[in-house]
Amino acid sequence: MSGDKQKIAIIGAGLGGAVAGSLLQHAGFDVDVYEQAPTFARLGAGIHMGPNVLKIFERIGVAEKVVSISSTPKFWFSRDGLSGDYLSRIPLDGYGATYCTVHRGDLQQLQCETLQPGSLHFNKKLVRIDDNGSDVQLEFEEGSSARADIVIGADGINSKMREVLLGFEKPHYSGWVGHRALINAGKLQKYGLDFEDCVKWWGPDRHMMVYYTTGRRDEYYYVTGVPHAAWEFETAFVDSSREEMSEAFSGYHPIIQALIESTDVVTKWPLFNRSPLPLWSQGRMVMLGDACHPMKPHMAQGAAMAIEDAAMLTRCLVETGISDYATAFRLYEVNRRERATRVQSVSNANTFLLEQEDPSWVYGYDIYAEPLRSESAA
Repeated sequence: MSGDKQKIAIIGAGLGGAVAGSLLQHAGFDVDVYEQAPTFARLGAGIHMGPNVLKIFERIGVAEKVVSISSTPKFWFSRDGLSGDYLSRIPLDGYGATYCTVHRGDLQQLQCETLQPGSLHFNKKLVRIDDNGSDVQLEFEEGSSARADIVIGADGINSKMREVLLGFEKPHYSGWVGHRALINAGKLQKYGLDFEDCVKWWGPDRHMMVYYTTGRRDEYYYVTGVPHAAWEFETAFVDSSREEMSEAFSGYHPIIQALIESTDVVTKWPLFNRSPLPLWSQGRMVMLGDACHPMKPHMAQGAAMAIEDAAMLTRCLVETGISDYATAFRLYEVNRRERATRVQSVSNANTFLLEQEDPSWVYGYDIYAEPLRSESAA
């Protein structure tokens, strides 16, 4: 309902939160986005944005800009990490929009620029939420406060919103870590090898996903999945090293060895997970993305699911208006839970595109072409 000017607050300006804010503002809602980081920074590394997401970006007028800053691979190759044999060649075109791989920070900056001036607030770490029935009061660590008629939690796997709704519980360590590194692509020229646009190298119990993150093809990124018995650190990540990488991928293909030799800085991140949540909303509060359905990154669809959530939640609020938020939240969950759960399951299993298969159920999906299922469909 474009004329409804009640206040919406979004917690978190990551890819899901920023897109939710932009979509809702484009629909005419009054939205503020609160981000705990003190300022914007080009953080993170590579990320995949498939055609299912580009169709959403078209609604906020940034699809062409995203394509312009991205690498646009035509295939997803899966290869045996030891022999180099091809396990699958999956075409990435023919799904109604472009497949992009891009630096997360570049993408987030572009998304934040679509928000209305003055509606994105940094240094707002949420410490308290009070849903008193008539509105929601928010308190932030630096002493400020705000109110809203509804609040959307887009604040990740360690969501404060989730903690308020379901109580404190640490996410489960999955037994895997991911190494991340951005490589200056110019370093790779001396090897005389074919560094493909988008390739996943599969070993018996580990893998390495590799792709370019810019339209200039000057950054080549890898992220691994490697078994690691326990996460012994309190920090979000720790430094790794070429030596650790060489040990983890000893005997693997010469292209992998070249990538490791060309690595200047590599970090190691724990992969956490949560069991499926019994609810996604309560009262005037609702969650999206990793706050309600975190998943391992093995399918490259975690951020995509958050953005799809944002689009569906916007559709439902446009349908009902903020005053009937309870119906909107129920419609949102009815129309998202099945798909998000399926993607979560496949991603956690780490089988996606290992063999030749049709990924149209993922990439060919158009959230705006799907009929809105009623609450009775739950």
